[in-house]
Amino acid sequence: YFHNCLYEKVWKENRRRFDHTTPTWDVLHTYPHDYKVVFVGDASMSPYEIAAPGGSVEHFNEEAGQTWMDRITRTYPACVWLNPVPEREWDYTHSIGMVRQLMGNRMFPLTLDGLDRAMRELVR
Repeated sequence: YFHNCLYEKVWKENRRRFDHTTPTWDVLHTYPHDYKVVFVGDASMSPYEIAAPGGSVEHFNEEAGQTWMDRITRTYPACVWLNPVPEREWDYTHSIGMVRQLMGNRMFPLTLDGLDRAMRELVR
């Protein structure tokens, strides 16, 4: 679990306690490259949370979120993002466009049709 953008660690539970985390490097080095990754979230945040070191609103991240997203998508080519925001509204939020670009346009709406398209993408 992560809030807004992926950084150097992920939480083990939604309560987001900093003593219950897993380093993102451990995730990258534990699960094989043929695993499929599905992110679920609205991707709505300040652009600096994606683009800037220190952009996290909860801690100082030494590397930008886009660096970690790039590592995930390179390690796991079968990777999609499901967005609960209606697709017709995506262009109104700059960060959604940024995340969509980082995902190589593999962002899909969290609808039955979007789930179907995302699953087809994962098995290509």
